[in-house]
Amino acid sequence: MQSQATYNYKVVRQFAIMTVVWGIVGMLVGVIVAAQLVWPDLNVLEYLHFGRLRPLHTNAVIFAFGGCALFATSFYVVQRTCHTRLFAPGLASFVFWGWQLIIVAAALTLPLGITTGKEYAELEWPIDIAIAVVWVAYAVVFFGTIATRKVSHIYVANWFYGAFIIAVALLHIVNSAEIPVSLLKSYSAYAGVQDAMVQWWYGHNAVGFFLTAGFLGMMYYFVPKQADRPIYSYRLSVVHFWALIFTYMWAGPHHLHYTALPDWAQSVGMLFSLILLAPSWGGMINGIMTLSGAWHKLRTDPILKFMITSLSFYGMSTFEGPMMSVKSVNALSHYTDWTVGHVHSGALGWVALISIGAIYFLLPRLYGKTEMYSTKLVNTHFWIATVGIVLYIASMWIAGVMQGLMWRATSPDGTLSYEFVEGVKATYPFWTIRLVGGTLFLVGMLVMFYNMLKTIAGAKAYNAPVVAPAAAHA
Repeated sequence: MQSQATYNYKVVRQFAIMTVVWGIVGMLVGVIVAAQLVWPDLNVLEYLHFGRLRPLHTNAVIFAFGGCALFATSFYVVQRTCHTRLFAPGLASFVFWGWQLIIVAAALTLPLGITTGKEYAELEWPIDIAIAVVWVAYAVVFFGTIATRKVSHIYVANWFYGAFIIAVALLHIVNSAEIPVSLLKSYSAYAGVQDAMVQWWYGHNAVGFFLTAGFLGMMYYFVPKQADRPIYSYRLSVVHFWALIFTYMWAGPHHLHYTALPDWAQSVGMLFSLILLAPSWGGMINGIMTLSGAWHKLRTDPILKFMITSLSFYGMSTFEGPMMSVKSVNALSHYTDWTVGHVHSGALGWVALISIGAIYFLLPRLYGKTEMYSTKLVNTHFWIATVGIVLYIASMWIAGVMQGLMWRATSPDGTLSYEFVEGVKATYPFWTIRLVGGTLFLVGMLVMFYNMLKTIAGAKAYNAPVVAPAAAHA
């Protein structure tokens, strides 16, 4: 009877710990590839040069670190808000081990050069099939829990998690349609400009759903919980949900400005990217305004600092993205390090900070404790990470604008003013600053790992009793 009366925290614990572990691995690879740009002589081994490690970095940070954070928080939130145990616990365990196996497969195949060459979808067909199987199992567990809920209401965080699960399945299956020619090689089912269109429909919505909708589900639960305040406007959260999921699907073509994609498709992508600013900022405002009457908590609560700062970066990134989708701006920014700065203001500033805040919230509760081993170390981590992000994205913004201006500068006779290599040389100091910023962020993750180990050392795994809806304070 005891197992029936408690939430299933085991799989949450597993994913929470692996979030920190894969965060360190992914960011370490990021620091290595940043160093390889500053010191090209570091590209010594075929299997460990920039071209092999860069997709490993993106996959590790997005799908290993970000994915584990989403699994951990969604499995926790759906139980707490539905007042019921996780549906099909055996299947939930399969999701954990299946996902770890997929991550290890990526870590082995990408350095070996086994890749489809598609951005964020580099993994070959056997791994793609495994991803689909694990993802369907994840959907069964999540939606099964909602179906067996003990309350009629479905809290808004679960709407965001649910949309993320459905959309990612659709995106992955359609974009990964491929024709195998051997065990480790396949070719896309699409060709030419159609392949590019499908790829960036997938690529931008990997950002829109994997890296936005899922983490907004995280925000809508953990920010009110940590602030001990109700969400600022529940009505706004519902409007935010429907506006965001409708609009995001159409924004992908802005990655293909000035390419062979038809001009009307490029314009549609730009238009929907601009519209996207409204729901994005609606969500940011909703999250930040939840602290109304509780701003003083930011002085003493470093977990809240992570969460509110992440929302600030979310707002900044979702202003910058639509701006960069405007064709005249894109003419300057496309192919430059400005894009790298934009991606990392979202990935580090929004995704990583909200994930770190949520994991700091979860870890003590998963082991029957009231707080982390050291609140001072959490605060230290916050400042190291924030300084690292600012150094990273500011250096990339400056480098990107400089590159764009140098590439388009012309002499009075109409010839280019600079050779490409001159732009590379001018960028070196900013790549060095980026390396420092990325290293600081990695150091912050190591501080978190130490704090996590000290928090769970000697502690027994804890499964909270299922709260009856009438007495619930989820």
